[in-house]
Amino acid sequence: MTKISKICLHWSAGANTPCETDLNAYHYCVDKNGKIYLGKYTPEDNLNCYDGSYAKHCGGGNTGCIGISVCGMFDFDLKNKQTKYPLTQKQVEAMCEKAAELCIKYGITLSKNTVFTHYEFGQLNPKTSSFGKIDFTYLPYLPDLQKDRIGDYLRNKVQWYMLQLKK
Repeated sequence: MTKISKICLHWSAGANTPCETDLNAYHYCVDKNGKIYLGKYTPEDNLNCYDGSYAKHCGGGNTGCIGISVCGMFDFDLKNKQTKYPLTQKQVEAMCEKAAELCIKYGITLSKNTVFTHYEFGQLNPKTSSFGKIDFTYLPYLPDLQKDRIGDYLRNKVQWYMLQLKK
């Protein structure tokens, strides 16, 4: 039996507030101020990805997977690390806190295999449409953090929020 067992962290590649496309693709979207918006689909809709009625956020990995996206990074220039819509620390913190809440709610044990960035998923699954995705490979407020360390950084934040929520 399929259960909710994973969370994929994204950036929307859009503006800093969610649009209809974002709300259709992700279960939760976070604007630049940290406000969380509910997507069109519930996490439970991703238990069955054969009916076409689910959040299509992680090609090759949607089944049992919750998609959370911070809004931003439209037209991101990877070489020069520039965009008109950079991510904010406030929204990344809100995303990590939401991921912590969801880990607790669904009994998801925090690990690299259960809470990951879209970039990490693509690297581990090169035969999926997620291969080559760049969310998250850069954090504007931590420009020197290497792309292969961002997932660990975010998981550490999620772990911290889990500890706070369990107090």
